[in-house]
Amino acid sequence: MKNTVNLALFASGSGTNVENIIHYFNDYSTINVCCILCNNSNAGVIERANRLGVDILVFNRANFYDSDIVIDYLRHKNVDLIVLAGFLWLIPEKIIVSYNNKIINIHPALLPKYGGKGMYGNAVHKAVFENKDEYTGITIHYVNKDYDKGDIIFQESIKIDAEDSPDSIADKVHKLEYTYYPTIIKKIAVNLQHNN
Repeated sequence: MKNTVNLALFASGSGTNVENIIHYFNDYSTINVCCILCNNSNAGVIERANRLGVDILVFNRANFYDSDIVIDYLRHKNVDLIVLAGFLWLIPEKIIVSYNNKIINIHPALLPKYGGKGMYGNAVHKAVFENKDEYTGITIHYVNKDYDKGDIIFQESIKIDAEDSPDSIADKVHKLEYTYYPTIIKKIAVNLQHNN
């Protein structure tokens, strides 16, 4: 059994989910957010990482796809589980192979609806609104080489009301993300702990 499960959080934007996850695991001695990785040098998550005292690696496209900089960093940090929290690039195959079934993502819709390239954030909520869907929600899934195609781990739905707008739908979905993502991460991390 492994003493501590090390989490790496990948983000491209402001990092609200990242901060929520870090706060959630602050009191856990056996699950540790050891680093944040970001592909956007202007992202708000960088300031959050610095404020929260978590190591961060900022990288570009060439670093990610044409070098071993990122995978070497993950190994150096003894990362056990990769958590995508608003990360918008496809994960390179060598990382997927090295971390088979140890990379998870959260998507702001009920996959397989509204998945695939370009379907993230407000684009998803706008599509849900325009299609007059009765429900939307979140999907937590394993990551493979295709956008939003990995095996589904967990889904939670919410009803859309007649007065909802894309912005209010986004607010509802964010609440689901903040509530459920850390708890599902914890379950997966505990399983990894017991299986190592």
